[in-house]
Amino acid sequence: MRLTLVPRRQDFYEVFAQLGRNANATAVLVEERFRGFPDTVVEHGKVKDLEHEGDRLTAELYHLMNTQYVTPFDREDVHDLARAIDDVVDHMEHASDLLSLYRVEAPMEQALEQCRLLVGATDHLSGALGQLRSLSGLQPHLAGIKRREDDGDRVARDAVAALFEDDDISPRLIIQWKDIFEALEDSLDACDTAGHLIGNIIVKNA
Repeated sequence: MRLTLVPRRQDFYEVFAQLGRNANATAVLVEERFRGFPDTVVEHGKVKDLEHEGDRLTAELYHLMNTQYVTPFDREDVHDLARAIDDVVDHMEHASDLLSLYRVEAPMEQALEQCRLLVGATDHLSGALGQLRSLSGLQPHLAGIKRREDDGDRVARDAVAALFEDDDISPRLIIQWKDIFEALEDSLDACDTAGHLIGNIIVKNA
């Protein structure tokens, strides 16, 4: 594989910014899908298209990392951050898919709250990635991600507890909603992981 000696750091920052915008767009679409399900106009295929776009951008970033002699920060950090962002979108896509797979009749309020938190967390993640080049002014975004992840942990616990409080809910329905809650929580956790990685990049390079 041929490596170019011409630094093209700008390309890395542009792709990271695009990944952030794609993650936020996915969260907005997933929230809309959950809020209107099963009568929503947002088909899962639209969410899947954004997941494919995230995969394409991630592959583009890996290609840059493998062909450019100069990277904006450690190659391991580039790889890990790209992977975390990809996980954010993958878990949201999985939650969206489960709605159809399980033939959910109506969304639970806790899932809607998780989706709302994901919109906020990915908005901050997108903001941080958009400013990654400067490595300054990122702390409010990182704090915003962490705050929503903390809130998401509470919502997820309350959601699972609510499932077991109602004796009329069937075991099958409990399992189905537990899977959906966990997929949404995993996406928030991935946002938090991305935030930590950005924080480490700041410490190592600022």
